[in-house]
Amino acid sequence: MIRTTLFAALFASAGLAVAAPVDYNIDPTHTYAAYEVNHLGLSLQHGTFTKISGKVVVDEAAKKGSVDVTIDANSLQTFLGDRDTHLKSADFFNVAKFPTLNYKSSAVIFKGGKPAEIQGNLTLLGVTKPVTLTLSRVSKGKNPMSGVETWGANAVATIKRSEFGMKTFVPAISDEVKLSIALEATQAQ
Repeated sequence: MIRTTLFAALFASAGLAVAAPVDYNIDPTHTYAAYEVNHLGLSLQHGTFTKISGKVVVDEAAKKGSVDVTIDANSLQTFLGDRDTHLKSADFFNVAKFPTLNYKSSAVIFKGGKPAEIQGNLTLLGVTKPVTLTLSRVSKGKNPMSGVETWGANAVATIKRSEFGMKTFVPAISDEVKLSIALEATQAQ
């Protein structure tokens, strides 16, 4: 009887270990955030933030997770120096006053055994608003270069920049902005 109880307890605890949440650190060399905005009705202009840090937690058994991302606003690049300087000014991202953008999830929605949508809050220019990220590609596997378990995802959302207080040149430069994130996160060691 004692032996049966001991084995049952061991198997139960082993099952809990398998179902436990796993922490992943965002890989800054394979993660970036970008935006796309209509400029004067003539073209779609892009900018990219190249310095991103944060953490992802995934519990596949419970179909739960969380995402906490910090973007260095000063890492914005549009590949035109004068435009980058203007975008970092108080007219747009106001990097001197707001050096980071943050996204923190409130729920991760799974479909077909994988994360499909992240509901959360984006903080931009000190204003926090709900933003839902739709995941267009999600995969997990051992990175063939490092051998470390890695999650990869691509996510998109659309926001109105004026809702965050960024109103310069609206509507000539569109109020609607498409956000895109390419993310890889490696299992914390």
